[in-house]
Amino acid sequence: MEAREVLEQVKNGTMSVRDAERYFKKEPFENMGFARLDTHREIRSGFPEVVFCSGKPDAYLVSIYQKLFEKDGRVFGTRASERQFHLVKEVLPQAEYDPVSRILRIEPESRERKGLITVCSGGTADLPVAEEAAATAEYFGARVERIYDAGVSGLHRLLTELDTIQAANCVIAVAGMEGALASVVGGLVSSPVIAVPTSVGYGANFHGLSALLSMLNSCANGIAVVNIDNGYGAGYMATQINRLACRPGQGE
Repeated sequence: MEAREVLEQVKNGTMSVRDAERYFKKEPFENMGFARLDTHREIRSGFPEVVFCSGKPDAYLVSIYQKLFEKDGRVFGTRASERQFHLVKEVLPQAEYDPVSRILRIEPESRERKGLITVCSGGTADLPVAEEAAATAEYFGARVERIYDAGVSGLHRLLTELDTIQAANCVIAVAGMEGALASVVGGLVSSPVIAVPTSVGYGANFHGLSALLSMLNSCANGIAVVNIDNGYGAGYMATQINRLACRPGQGE
């Protein structure tokens, strides 16, 4: 439950002041011994806590999902395996898994999505990172358009989607190899561009380092760069930008 919802219930008489006071006096985290779940994060930042699934012991991961679902009725986790999905689904049948993005989530069936974020990828091999970014933004309430396999080796593929790219409040450019896609997109739009280097490429790519350095040294303006393969970070930041653009008086 969000703070605004608590205050609205007090206002319309469905919650007593004492119950509201008890709610706000709760610790801002849930101490599970092996994890301290930040249950007030959405109150502070507007985004609930997200689970990084990779490396978590099985029992701990399942318990974390159960507790977050109990608290909020939804859970979003990144870098999950198929095996982790089946473990969670045994106790939470609502759980859904995307093997491309490796997102393991539980969310309401129908949710309103606002604004527009466009996610572009250089090649099909970049899709796991691009989908992580797109799924993150959608989960947090943004409308997302995908433009995949539109890298600089065939620039005409990107230019045919120019209207969609230029209409976005934020553009995410995901690319490996030499990472040139972000510079091209940055020179075509007036909105912020978030560049995501991927580890896709041959030996001198250095597992994404070449793309990272290219994006950091871009001559185009308005480009911010996240870490290698960090689709989640890009989707989160793009959602923050999209929310600002959707505020009353800012337009969508």
